[in-house]
Amino acid sequence: MAPAATSGGGSLPSGFSVLASFPDLLFIFEFIFGGLVWILVASSRVPYPMVQGWVMFVSVFCFVATTILLFLYFVGAHGGDASWIPLDVSYHLIAALFYLSASVLEAYATIRLKDSMNYSLMGGFNETFKHYQENISAVVFAYAATLIYVVHAVFSLIRWKSS
Repeated sequence: MAPAATSGGGSLPSGFSVLASFPDLLFIFEFIFGGLVWILVASSRVPYPMVQGWVMFVSVFCFVATTILLFLYFVGAHGGDASWIPLDVSYHLIAALFYLSASVLEAYATIRLKDSMNYSLMGGFNETFKHYQENISAVVFAYAATLIYVVHAVFSLIRWKSS
């Protein structure tokens, strides 16, 4: 019989089994999509600093917190203690709510950016259109990150119930 850490049972994995258990495997996708949101918003024009500042805060905060949590799982800091499972659930629920708000605000900023674009037929490539495309990509990846954090939170809740 496989150990609980790799079978998705009621305990948290440690070591490299973090990358072999289902809900914890989602850490990789949280890194990828969160990092892409961070990069795309940072590289685009920021016409609404308060709105996109929140998006940057959420993406950087979740990226750093996910890194710390994954590192703690790798080194086995939880020691198999079941009290870490509510921490895991709480973090992923908060991250999902943060990313949902960031996704909606980034979509709002992107729509407003489209409305303010300068449609000129002369002058070649429009730099604003490039930033608009980057913001569209940031919206898509922000919603993908939201979905991944929600799925991770749901399966962490299931793990908590089974512990």
